[in-house]
Amino acid sequence: MKEFFPMKIAGLERNLTICPINENISIAAFVLFGDVEMTVAAARDLLKIAPEHDIIITAEAKGIPLVHEMAKQNGESTYIVARKLAKLYMKDVFTVELHSITTAKQQTLCIDSSEAALMKGKNVLIVDDVISTGESLRAVEKLVKKAGGNIVGKMAVLAEGDARLRDDILYLEYLPLLNSDGSVME
Repeated sequence: MKEFFPMKIAGLERNLTICPINENISIAAFVLFGDVEMTVAAARDLLKIAPEHDIIITAEAKGIPLVHEMAKQNGESTYIVARKLAKLYMKDVFTVELHSITTAKQQTLCIDSSEAALMKGKNVLIVDDVISTGESLRAVEKLVKKAGGNIVGKMAVLAEGDARLRDDILYLEYLPLLNSDGSVME
């Protein structure tokens, strides 16, 4: 079995670690944490195709460095992170539940009233590192709608598996699902 899946993303070569999901399916893990070069390049290339927007939101955690860099490169002063848990400083919390392919159990995403106020009546861009089943994306969409924001786009660095067939997302590269031996699933 192969240990890595090679990819070219935003002009950069990376070897993604192959991780089994079950006995038949594996995924190639794309992790931006600690990869400054990839974060900068992916943010740059996403901004080239991003729709006009007032604010960006992502789900905690792997999209955080990406939206930070996108906001920085685009001259934006703030962005929103939908947190996995409500924090003590959060007031009047909005929550939604989800089940992600990379997480074994049910999760919650939440924002507070001050973050909702930043989105109310504004054009909101939803960004993530990878879109696969779309569960995280749907949860963030629900939060934006609860807050009264206008979703102008949904995007990711990679669209995994059938996510590439969606016509409602923008992405840089297709990330195929893999067989248990690391070969590309047809």
